[in-house]
Amino acid sequence: MACSADPNENLAKAEWRIREAAGRGAQIVCVQELFRSQYFCREENADLFDLAEPVPGPTSDCFSRLSRELDVAIIGSVFERRAAGVYHNTALVIDAGGELLGTYRKMHIPDDPLYYEKFYFTPGDLGFLSFETRYARVAPLVCWDQWYPEAARLAALGGAQVLFYPTAIGWHPSEKAQHGAAQRDAWRTIQRSHAIANGLYVAAVNRVGYEGPPQHGLEFWGSSFVADPFGQVVAEASVGGEETLVVECDPRRIEETRRNWPFLRDRRIDAYGGIVKRVID
Repeated sequence: MACSADPNENLAKAEWRIREAAGRGAQIVCVQELFRSQYFCREENADLFDLAEPVPGPTSDCFSRLSRELDVAIIGSVFERRAAGVYHNTALVIDAGGELLGTYRKMHIPDDPLYYEKFYFTPGDLGFLSFETRYARVAPLVCWDQWYPEAARLAALGGAQVLFYPTAIGWHPSEKAQHGAAQRDAWRTIQRSHAIANGLYVAAVNRVGYEGPPQHGLEFWGSSFVADPFGQVVAEASVGGEETLVVECDPRRIEETRRNWPFLRDRRIDAYGGIVKRVID
């Protein structure tokens, strides 16, 4: 969805979208990254820490109420105020029935032009977690995490059947003409590769709309999609419009794919010690 400057308006819109998804048969619903505000990391401004909230807090309370009412699990997103001076980019996992199963704090924090997240977010310290909801075992990862195969693999080893990536990614206006198509294709390709390498479903949930001043803002490219364990894109939203995708994910597809492509079986876990080093000199 596109976001306004009013956090309450965005929460109300997200609630309406969750109701829409549930009405169309969804069992697990995921919202985009930092949906309660426009993407504030385009600038470094200490006043914007006022957007943060605790967990439990207003967003988790709203989503818990919705989960109980609609009988759906919800993957939420919060700018979490953990303590004075300590803030996280946090995903919530709320089970059908309203129980907050836990949180995931974004592990990989970018620092790029118009993505000044290191100013706001402390890196996560909970690891790569998976959660058993009523309908499936899920693992939330967040935006920049989607470029890291290690994160997807560890979530898969934890039993995840679906990786959810709440996301806020788009084009710099000055780059779109030359690099835009390649950037978006790389974003889709890396996440499809996680689905293939781990034999599971991947759901990427991105925002839409232009935010910021002309030539110095971001045009979010939408394109939310679900890939199956074979890496095929089974549903995809448009670049510019607000949409709710409802996609059936059959767990038997995971079993079938992993039997034929047994990557997890054939891993040489005795030979991967170097992966924990920054570089191998």
